[in-house]
Amino acid sequence: MTGLDVRQLKYEIVRPTLIALGLWSPAAENLLTGTALAESRAAYVRQVGGGPALGIWQMEPATHDDCWTNFLRFPAQSRLATKLQSMLASDLTRQQQLITNLRYACAMARIRFYRARDALPASTDAAGLSAYHKNHYNTAQGAADAAANVAFFAEAIAA
Repeated sequence: MTGLDVRQLKYEIVRPTLIALGLWSPAAENLLTGTALAESRAAYVRQVGGGPALGIWQMEPATHDDCWTNFLRFPAQSRLATKLQSMLASDLTRQQQLITNLRYACAMARIRFYRARDALPASTDAAGLSAYHKNHYNTAQGAADAAANVAFFAEAIAA
């Protein structure tokens, strides 16, 4: 199955979203583009096999809610919370927008990574970006394979 055109995903969705959040960097751009490829091939909006993950970044509702409850609701993050609120459509829940609203879903994936204490790898380090994805977006028990996913991050870098 093929998904979104990777160049369009990177330059028409990821980059403008990260710039709007004030969290753009070449490394973040390649990390978010590679994450969509690694998680869903930028094609699936529901987790294959019936799991809970939603959208092309395959964020689980519990992870989404944790970002709001334990990070975005605090005054120190009010700027980010306001930016995220401005990305929402008024007729759907936030969780539903992980599927329907690419900008919001990308922004929430960036927030998940932003909460990590480790610095982002170099923007051209596909293996480093893949390992960062595994360590900070997936879990040790999760299905992501950092070695196998290097190709997705290389594709994101090349786009």
